[in-house]
Amino acid sequence: MGWFFLFFFLSGLCSILYEIVWLRLSMAQFGVTSALVSIVLSMFMAGLGLGSWGSGRLIRKHGDQLRIPALRLYALLELLIGVSALVVPRQLLWGRAILEHAGLSSSGAYYLVSGAWIALTLVPWCACMGATIPVAMLAIRQGFAGDSPRSFSYLYLANVVGAAAGSIAPLFLIELYGFHGTLRIGAALNAVLAGMAIALSLRLSAAKTAAAASPGMVVPISLPGSSRDRRALLLLFATGLTSMALELVWIRQFTPYLGTMVYAFASILGLYLASTFIGSQIYRRWCKTHKQEGQLLWVLIGLFAILPLLAVDPRIQSLPFSQVSIWPLLRLAIGIVPFSAALGFVTPMLVDRWSGGDPDRAGSAYAVNVVGCILGPLLSGFLLLPWIGERWASCLFALPWLLIGCWPGWSSDRQAASPVGPAQNQLSYVVALAAVVLIFISHGFEDQFQHRQVRRDNTATIIATGEGMNKRLLVNGMGITSLTPITKMMAHLPLAFLDRPPQNALTICFGMGTTYRSLLSWGIPSTAVELVPSVPRMFGYYHPDGPALLQSPLSHVVIDDGRRYLERTTDQFDVITIDPPPPVEAAGSSMLYSKEFYSIIKQRLRTDGILQQWLPDGDLQVRSAVARALKESFPYVRVLQYGPSWGFHFLASSRPIPNRTGAELVQRMPAAAIADMMEWKYEATPEQEFTYLLQRETSTGQLIAGDPLSPAMQDDRPVNEYFLLRELRSPAPATNAVASR
Repeated sequence: MGWFFLFFFLSGLCSILYEIVWLRLSMAQFGVTSALVSIVLSMFMAGLGLGSWGSGRLIRKHGDQLRIPALRLYALLELLIGVSALVVPRQLLWGRAILEHAGLSSSGAYYLVSGAWIALTLVPWCACMGATIPVAMLAIRQGFAGDSPRSFSYLYLANVVGAAAGSIAPLFLIELYGFHGTLRIGAALNAVLAGMAIALSLRLSAAKTAAAASPGMVVPISLPGSSRDRRALLLLFATGLTSMALELVWIRQFTPYLGTMVYAFASILGLYLASTFIGSQIYRRWCKTHKQEGQLLWVLIGLFAILPLLAVDPRIQSLPFSQVSIWPLLRLAIGIVPFSAALGFVTPMLVDRWSGGDPDRAGSAYAVNVVGCILGPLLSGFLLLPWIGERWASCLFALPWLLIGCWPGWSSDRQAASPVGPAQNQLSYVVALAAVVLIFISHGFEDQFQHRQVRRDNTATIIATGEGMNKRLLVNGMGITSLTPITKMMAHLPLAFLDRPPQNALTICFGMGTTYRSLLSWGIPSTAVELVPSVPRMFGYYHPDGPALLQSPLSHVVIDDGRRYLERTTDQFDVITIDPPPPVEAAGSSMLYSKEFYSIIKQRLRTDGILQQWLPDGDLQVRSAVARALKESFPYVRVLQYGPSWGFHFLASSRPIPNRTGAELVQRMPAAAIADMMEWKYEATPEQEFTYLLQRETSTGQLIAGDPLSPAMQDDRPVNEYFLLRELRSPAPATNAVASR
């Protein structure tokens, strides 16, 4: 049985590795939008559920006729999964080519076609992953009949601990080898798994006596403890829905304290899976001496679902112990470990209880759980979070468990149900009351801001706060931008360097709208592309003339992924200005600095057009990677630095960018643009504003020299996002000054 634990440990590691990388590759090909992410994750889970259900049904119908040992079928599945690591990236590229050829301009049609292609790409391969558990249960029944009644929980335990490792390992592998190199490592592990499974199959076959059943025959066994009560299936659906829905809530709740880096998301996923493993391990020991859970278990799940409200209460920051460096991780542990461990306990318990070791019933039960996992994020992300926010969404998901826990005599198995004493009933009521009290005494993140406007949508929670020049924009609690002249210069600098009067301009990332407002001050048609729908709605909070500017015939705001918009549009622009949201290490930000992105921009810039790329500092390798990507993409690049730690303006073009003095640049500006630039100023005159920058010009060569071995930023090598190994080798802060639009 130890071999099976090893198999499913490695299998779980590979499956999470593939999920992480495939999601990222899909985002690069089809866009960084919430809808796209939901499609990818839903198709991944749908494939798991379909494979689990389908393989269980096939084993039920044809298992007696099988003449191939189940271990060899398992080896074949692992081999196919390894093949998927190499094939899926190509399939995603083919899908992008098809969409480009189709020339879809409608977002609805685009999502429909891209979603269908992602389904065709992922579902068959993920079905192979889902099929491994029923097939392995059959193999255990063939070789270890005495261990089979609770074989699902055993495999689930191994799979979860492997998945926990898989949430961390890719962080280092991607930094060293890139996304495609990491996939090749995963494929090699699957091939090793297949080889080990075949070797074990041969060893077991050789050990059988002539009197044993034929290798392909299913050894009939009784199913002790199996339950026909469909309440177990209902609970499995609820556990899947609640766990995945709350994961989405947790990301919004804990982002203000953990940040937006891939390491923050990995912390949530890793801790969730590690806690699930602990709960599963507790169940494996508990089930040896217990037959039935008490109702207290269910009410505790409800309490634990609400516990993050206490963990993210901003008032905790004022307590002395909150100043320790590991407090953000401790806060996360308090919030999600109890709930995750409880779900890790009940999920294998319910599947074992329903299946009793039968692969068909285990596959069906697991598929029901997966259906809940698919619907949970959709319900949470597109309905509850936009309507009622993180706080009340948590409460709503906790409510059914509190009600179940307060229902006397509740059990997931009526046949095994035993009378519950008054003491346990009373304790359940006390716990439920404690959960209700916790709801009303805890504070939400936005409660700490006296002056605020809050908007929510399916992408993020937006907070506009502050007064005067101290106004701030927070997206999921992260400070994204502030009012600063730097963001005005992102528009005025490239427009003033053009050899002719500009006809139009585009800005990617709206922020407070400062750059967009400056573009409009030139009296030209201007387009802004913003991923988060609620962000442009805050325009008036920061700029009193914002609502009027949005109504201008020159104004065009698009809610979309900037990269996807550029791929779909046929418009040509004189200036494209880009200011990715800080920090520079933010997850997904590399796709706005990569060579692949710049190749798309070149197609949308007029021949003499100028790209303005803002880089909010970064370590030496990040600076080198961005500078090299621009140098390899454009023949002419100029770099202007605001100060020692204020970031860089990159100006890139296919035509020479002229050398002009500050006075010459000002002469090319309309009066409204000059007034806009001097609304907030560092220097006394507009000429001096430009001169300040021109005197601090550097070059791509100087930035590349800071780390000459750094590769150019590419989709496959997101140097800025994955930095932990190099930071450990050379401790230096990777964070930097705030960038703002």
